[in-house]
Amino acid sequence: MEIKLLSEHYDKPEFQGLDGYKKLGGYEPLKKAFQMQPKAIIEMVKESGLRGRGGAGFPTGVKWGFLPDNGEPRYLLCNADEGEPGTFKDRLMMERAPHQLIEGMIISAFAVGSHKGYIYIRGEYNEPTAILQKAIAEAYDAGLLGKNILGSGFDFDLDVYQGAGAYICGEETGMISSLEGKKGQPKLKPPFPAVQGYLGKPTIVNNVETLAAVKYIIRDGADGYRKHGTEKSAGTKLFSVSGNVMKPGTYEVPLGYKLMDLINIECGGLKPGRKLKAVIPGGSSAPVLTAAECADATMDYENLAQKGTMLGSGAVIIIDDTNCMVDMLKVILHFYHHESCGQCTPCREGTGWLHKIVSSIYSGTGRLQDIDLIQQVADHMAGKTICALSDAAAMPAVSFVQKFRSEFEFYVREGRSKVKGAVDAQV
Repeated sequence: MEIKLLSEHYDKPEFQGLDGYKKLGGYEPLKKAFQMQPKAIIEMVKESGLRGRGGAGFPTGVKWGFLPDNGEPRYLLCNADEGEPGTFKDRLMMERAPHQLIEGMIISAFAVGSHKGYIYIRGEYNEPTAILQKAIAEAYDAGLLGKNILGSGFDFDLDVYQGAGAYICGEETGMISSLEGKKGQPKLKPPFPAVQGYLGKPTIVNNVETLAAVKYIIRDGADGYRKHGTEKSAGTKLFSVSGNVMKPGTYEVPLGYKLMDLINIECGGLKPGRKLKAVIPGGSSAPVLTAAECADATMDYENLAQKGTMLGSGAVIIIDDTNCMVDMLKVILHFYHHESCGQCTPCREGTGWLHKIVSSIYSGTGRLQDIDLIQQVADHMAGKTICALSDAAAMPAVSFVQKFRSEFEFYVREGRSKVKGAVDAQV
C-alpha cells in the first residue's frame, strides 16, 4: 500500500507556503539537527540506509563522507535537472513542498559543512522555478537562510540556477560545468566532485528526493526511517508512473513493493481489454521487463538488478499489447541521439547509428541483418564513454531487440507493425 512520508501533505495547498509548512511541522527537524554534531548527522544518514534517489542509488551518507578535510570551501548542489523521459516526481516535490527541499538542504549543508548551495533546475521547469524562488525569499525573510540561522551560528546561502534544457546536465559533472558557465559536458572521474567539484572545490551533489528525505531521517531517526523498505533498499520512494494504466501519476511506496501491486492497486490496473506487455521500471534508459518478468518483480535496487534492469530514477512506464516496440524504441533513441553532447565518439556516432537503424526498420526499409547490427553497435557504446548517456541508449536498444525480436523481424518482413491491426481495431 502507498505510504505517505515525503508526500504526506502534498494534497494541502498551504504546504507550499512557509506558514502552512511550519504549522505542519516544517523546520522542527532543522532545530533538532542544530542540536546535533554534524558528524552525528552524517552517521545517522549512513545508518538510515538512504541511497541516492536520482538514479545511481549510491549510499548518501557514504558519499558525504568522501569530502576531504582540507579547509577549503564546500558546496552543496541539488540536482533538479529532471530530464529522464518518464520522470516527473521531482517536479511534484518542488511544486507542492518547496520548503521540504530547502529544509533538507540546510540540514545537509550543516552536516557537510557547506555555506553555499545551488538548486540546478531543469530549463523547462518555469513554474517550479518560480515557486522555489518565492519559498527561498520566504526562508530568508524568516531567518531560515543567510547568516546565523535560528541563532545556531551556522550560515547558509541558497540560489536557484535554471539550466537551458540539456539532458546531459543531469549528470553531476556536466551539471557542475554548466553551473560554472561552461559548456555542459561531463568530466572524467576521478577526481570526483566530492574532492574537486564546483569551482574546483569539494562538492556534494544530491537529487531533490534525496535531500528532502534527510528531514525525515532527522525527525524519525535512522531506525524510524528504516521501518519502511528492505534491509538494503531502505525507506520509501516516489515513482512516476505513466503509460497505459487507469491512474498514472506519482506514488510513494516503500522500496521492495511489488511492481504488479503498484500497477493494479495504486494505478488502478490497465485500461479495459488491455494486457500487460512490458514495463520500463526506471526511466527510458532502463532495460525493459517482459510481462512474465514483472510477475515477481519488486521495486528495489537489488531485485531489479537481478533481473538485468535498474530502479533508476523511479520512472515506471507501462506498455500494453497495443504498443509497438519498434515505434517505442525509435522514440527513445531519437531522444538520446538528440541529447548526446557529442564529446565522446562512441556516443556521438553510436546514438545516431542506433536511431538510424531502428528508423529504417520503422519506415519499412530495414533488413533482417539490421536487427543484429543494433546489438553490434550497442556493444561498441556501452562502458566506453565519459558518462553513462551512451549506455542509456544502448541498454534499452539491446533489451527491446532481445526480448521482442519477433516484432522487429515481423516489421522487416511485412513493412508494418505486428500490433498495428490491434491498435486500429480499438481506435
